[in-house]
Amino acid sequence: MSNYQSNIRFNNHSSDKSYSSESKRNIKPGISVEVRNNNVEKAMRILKKKLQEDGLFNELREREAFMSKGERRRKSAAAGRRREQKKLEERMEEQGY
Repeated sequence: MSNYQSNIRFNNHSSDKSYSSESKRNIKPGISVEVRNNNVEKAMRILKKKLQEDGLFNELREREAFMSKGERRRKSAAAGRRREQKKLEERMEEQGY
C-alpha cells in the first residue's frame, strides 16, 4: 500500500459532521447484536434468530446449486400443493372430520 493510499484510508474525519462518533452510534447498517456482560453465547443465539427471521439461511440453501427454470417451477408447484393440503387438513379438523 502506498503512502498516499494509507493517508486516504486512515484519514481523520473529525471536521466532517457525518463521521462524528455520535452519528456512528445511531447508524446501524445490516444486522447487529450487542454483547452484554461478556455473554457471547446469548448474543450468538440472538444473531442466529435474527438471521433465521431475515431468511438468510434459506437463501444460502437455495444458492448452493444452480436450479433450472423447470425445476424452480416444479418446486413452486409442489410447495403450493403442500400449502393447499395443509389448509384442507386444517379446515377438515375445524369442521370435525
